[in-house]
Amino acid sequence: MSFTMNIYYKGQNGSARAFADEMISSGIVEEIRSKKGNLRYEYFEPLGDKETILLIDSWENQESLDDHHQSDTMKKIMELRNKYDLHMKVEKYVLEDSSKQDEQFIRKYDNISER
Repeated sequence: MSFTMNIYYKGQNGSARAFADEMISSGIVEEIRSKKGNLRYEYFEPLGDKETILLIDSWENQESLDDHHQSDTMKKIMELRNKYDLHMKVEKYVLEDSSKQDEQFIRKYDNISER
């Protein structure tokens, strides 16, 4: 069963953004995206809170995430979290398809080309 985690990284003086930038520039993000079972790994900056970075992290199953947690890549992430003195809040959601009732309220963008 696939799931998504929202991970909020909170720091001070731009440290959360610096962490995300280093995760990307060091290649760690690409390492994670290439792991078996990873469906999404993407950072966002919440409007109105420049000291927080949101990571949306999706996995095919718990086993895939457990393997990631035991990897050398995870050790690198933990070192960077400590380097930037970040604190976290984690929310985990099990994914399910929208019900037919919800479809009338969803305006999908799958067919819109990126600009």
